[in-house]
Amino acid sequence: MTVPHCSLLSATEARLLDHFYRQHGSRMRAASDGERWVARAPGIIAGLSLSSVGEGYWLTGLLVAPALRGQGVATCLVEAALARRQAPTWLFCHPDLAAFYQRLGFSAAATLPEALAARLARYQRSKRLVALQRDQSSLASKPGNSTSV
Repeated sequence: MTVPHCSLLSATEARLLDHFYRQHGSRMRAASDGERWVARAPGIIAGLSLSSVGEGYWLTGLLVAPALRGQGVATCLVEAALARRQAPTWLFCHPDLAAFYQRLGFSAAATLPEALAARLARYQRSKRLVALQRDQSSLASKPGNSTSV
């Protein structure tokens, strides 16, 4: 597979992400107050939402078309969405997905903004979820990303 083109959807294209979710049988919906990011090759093959929260961002709704999973699409999309962020990013995921996100520089969240902490507590009443965080410095500290000589 060729490298997908990852980009922010314009306001007029915003509904395309919800359509993508429905096509793949997901009940997810794009955050109405957030940015909607997609990977295309050429049609939409993955999507996510990124919303401002506290002093950072909340990543939700990451979904890759089932036939294209395991090919680096999610990594490409997450990296594109977070490339210029100068603040932490949080997400909630099932414990089985924690290792995937850890490879992207996320780790267990020590603290959460109050709005996310309350939401996580509510979600955890009916779902097994863990909270993860990626600081802006995570990219620089990943092996192979050193700029020193």
